[in-house]
Amino acid sequence: MTHQDRGGYSKKYGPGQKPAPSIAEAVKEAGGSGKISCADAFKTARKLKIQAREVGVTIDLLEIPIIQCQLGLFGYGPGRKGIKAAETVSPTLKSAIEGALVKEKLPCATAWEIAKKFKLPKKEVASACETLKIKISSCQLGTF
Repeated sequence: MTHQDRGGYSKKYGPGQKPAPSIAEAVKEAGGSGKISCADAFKTARKLKIQAREVGVTIDLLEIPIIQCQLGLFGYGPGRKGIKAAETVSPTLKSAIEGALVKEKLPCATAWEIAKKFKLPKKEVASACETLKIKISSCQLGTF
């Protein structure tokens, strides 16, 4: 969902869907300011030993905005990303990214895997994608 959809996150789900109380409590605790960072959402999933997507659904159902995407794609102020296009992209990184595309997009989880493989910050992979004009898709939390 985009920032224009703010306040309508739960519309992605059926009208009667309710968050699991234990996940909702953990999310509210982690997002004490009425917002939750991507990193805190993942910490919550690890703490509860559940998939990040389950936390993402709960966040949506509670209408809590997710901020500070770990790839730098959203949550850094109105209309701003936390990344810029890289000045250069190494041939090996370019090859890894291009070889992992699904329908011409790089899945978020795959971007994280590439960052780990190359021992790079996640935002550096996103910056390379910006330079290569490659969209990142399939957020593990379900935001995009």
